[in-house]
Amino acid sequence: MTRDEAWNLANHWVAAWNGHDLDLIMRHYEDAIELTSPVAARLLGTSDGKVVGKANLRAYFQRGLEAYPELQFHLEDVLWGVNSLLLYYTNQKGTRTGEFMELSAIGKVARVVANYSA
Repeated sequence: MTRDEAWNLANHWVAAWNGHDLDLIMRHYEDAIELTSPVAARLLGTSDGKVVGKANLRAYFQRGLEAYPELQFHLEDVLWGVNSLLLYYTNQKGTRTGEFMELSAIGKVARVVANYSA
């Protein structure tokens, strides 16, 4: 992955979220996606905070968009690796988030680990 590829993916991802366009958001993810997030743990009432599979991820994201209708992200930085990237952004409340994303061979997100500030 190059710097430009990482920033391009990140900017498209943020634009999809800021547009609250669930179909565009979901285009970034593999069918076998696995997401781990403390927000998922809270919203779904699970201790491990895992969401597995694209259908489950879509339902989780839909629930999140409904719970936070004012949701907006501001991309602060993007770090990239061989087949991964880390998006660092703030939301409308100023909460800082770092999302580590592993990419599949076709460049879709296969695994996400989300981390949040207080």
